[in-house]
Amino acid sequence: MSVTRIATRYAKSLIELAVEQGKLAKVSTDVQALASAATNRDLQLMLKSPVISADRKNSALNALFGKQMDSLTMAYLTLLVNKGREGYLPEIAAEFVSQYRTLQKITTVKIISAAPLSEGVVSDLKSRLLKSGITNPNLEIESSIDPELVGGFVLEFDNKRYDASVASKLAELKSEFNKNLYIKEF
Repeated sequence: MSVTRIATRYAKSLIELAVEQGKLAKVSTDVQALASAATNRDLQLMLKSPVISADRKNSALNALFGKQMDSLTMAYLTLLVNKGREGYLPEIAAEFVSQYRTLQKITTVKIISAAPLSEGVVSDLKSRLLKSGITNPNLEIESSIDPELVGGFVLEFDNKRYDASVASKLAELKSEFNKNLYIKEF
């Protein structure tokens, strides 16, 4: 079975169980913390190690996360370890976050700009996106800086990209000038 299929099935089952028990918000917070923790190389190696027994992995995970995470999340981690799927934790967590965003109708918009944007500009962009109706009503804005854009900005969301950068406009102009058939070389 492919990793994507495994991640999708396990994430879906956790979301359904969390909704059923009324713990979706807490479990979502826990899974985001797990996704962040799973980037730790030592934790990755421990989870993927065939030498370490399931009991030792469960006790290590319980020691690491048992006090701050919900009992449902901990039971789910135990299930993953007992089924031998603990090595897929980063993929399952990423898929869970994706499914959670879809369920909660959250759109993440990435704004890449040449210079830091003021709060007013960001809130104006957010209100324009909401008015347009092309995003979900719940918006999360992520900003980043790319000086190579020269000026302007790039918006990315839902596999769409709106490029209003100066670098993009300059590239378009260069392409148009290169296509100019009326200029004769001397």
